[in-house]
Amino acid sequence: MLSFLGLYLRGRSSAICSGSIIDIFARVGISEDAVRSTLSRMVGRGLLMRHKRGRKMYFGVTERGERILTDGFNRIWESGAVNRDWDETWTLVGFSLPNDCRRERHDLRSRLTWAGFGLLQPGLWIAPGKIQAADIVADLGLSEFVTVMVAKPETPTDSAEIVHRAFNLDTIALSYHTFLNNWDSSMPWSDWPDDLARQMILHTDWLQLVRRNPRLPADYLPKDWPAFRAEHVFHALAQKFEPEAESVAASLFDLIAL
Repeated sequence: MLSFLGLYLRGRSSAICSGSIIDIFARVGISEDAVRSTLSRMVGRGLLMRHKRGRKMYFGVTERGERILTDGFNRIWESGAVNRDWDETWTLVGFSLPNDCRRERHDLRSRLTWAGFGLLQPGLWIAPGKIQAADIVADLGLSEFVTVMVAKPETPTDSAEIVHRAFNLDTIALSYHTFLNNWDSSMPWSDWPDDLARQMILHTDWLQLVRRNPRLPADYLPKDWPAFRAEHVFHALAQKFEPEAESVAASLFDLIAL
């Protein structure tokens, strides 16, 4: 759903009919019940807002949802899968939340992972570069429980060691290899009905990759690091699918202006 919203509602003062969303997601094998449940959860979390017009229900992106979609857009199209311009600094986030803050703890960990943080040691997360972690913390209302710092390692610690301690390189590499196995071959997407379906699956696969994988410094990665090839494949296919996908979407969308 985040992939779809990012592709077709981000930055637009529009809302889309639930029927259109159901029809579109049916093209990739997702049931009406699952779509309606997802839309309800996103409304509950302040990402979408309902707009009723007659007997139809439309969904538009809230300000909070727009921020998340824009962050995803920047991560996919501007930042890249690896950090090629790193200045040797690290952002560190330490926190200790009360026992009754389970949901807040989960949300914080999810947002930190999305922002490229890895767990260096219990209660201490780290990411290469200067990350606006204060915005994440403030958005969740957890400022009083969190410490944020930007620093450089000193002997006996070095950045290569941090990369290997805080991030599971084997697992990250495997995830990119899996993406390549699915997409870097001749027509692996033939089961999908059209380029709109292919576009949604491609973007969802890639968004899941960049959400759970950090932008690690290129200088500390192997020359054959699979993220380089995977990023190239994603961009090439996204460009290939876009024209027909937009044409199909235009024929299916029932939109209202907000």
